[in-house]
Amino acid sequence: MKAQQKTKGTDAFLTARPRLFAAAYRMLGTVSDAEDILQDAFLRWQAAPQSQVQDPTGYLMRITTRLCLDQLKSARARRETYPGEWLPEPVLTEDATELLDHDVTVALLLALERLSPLERAAFLLHDIFDGAYEDIAAALERSPEACRQLAARARRKVQQLPPKELESPEQGLELAEAFFHASRTGDMASLTRMLTQDVQLISDGGGKAMAALNPIYGRDKVLRLIDGIARKYGQGDPDRWRTCRLNGLPAILHWAEDGILQATSLEIQDGRVSRIYVTRNPDKTAHLAEALA
Repeated sequence: MKAQQKTKGTDAFLTARPRLFAAAYRMLGTVSDAEDILQDAFLRWQAAPQSQVQDPTGYLMRITTRLCLDQLKSARARRETYPGEWLPEPVLTEDATELLDHDVTVALLLALERLSPLERAAFLLHDIFDGAYEDIAAALERSPEACRQLAARARRKVQQLPPKELESPEQGLELAEAFFHASRTGDMASLTRMLTQDVQLISDGGGKAMAALNPIYGRDKVLRLIDGIARKYGQGDPDRWRTCRLNGLPAILHWAEDGILQATSLEIQDGRVSRIYVTRNPDKTAHLAEALA
């Protein structure tokens, strides 16, 4: 009997796992931390009185949310001393049935970083995962009205994001590939046509790989940076790269000349690149190595 209950409990967790991971990843911005949270949640679920739980997914979501809130306290302290710019850990979103569903773009995840932990949790649970305020109140240990206010404040901040342009996956990947080739060959004329005037480049080396410490604003400055890199490193190995989609954005994965696995994601506006996100922190790209195998 106990073995059957344990199997049933494991099945309930595995069923809820994609949703739990999606919530934890959005809350924390890193794959590794989200996986750690889920492992802890599973252990707590195994120790829970499962036969008395009417809604396993809701129960597991509450456990996951509380664990994420605890994790955010230390994460925010770490990010205050993070060397250079912090970007969320990129995740592959190529499968049409991708279970991270909804919006996981870098712009949204960076906007969530500006929210308080409670605002972030209330917004995600209500606006992204369609949770009722009564259930959110149980997870956050606040009143439903307080959770409503938290979500409303968060929503106002997130709505300041520019509207997301829905480019076709094929067009996005074609532009990413053209951008990559032009960058490596130093084709500044082609790059000029690809970039918006107010393009921004943000890179994250985490103190473990070379990266710009501050965002780079404007087409001229971005072009100068890319031209300098192309002159220094040249084209490198053309076989160690591939196009993909990371966080819903067209992207390039490649082994850079210094041996770092680099992930470059592009936001597109009116057919041009408006934001460039370069993740070079090896702790954040290691899990993507299989995609290049």
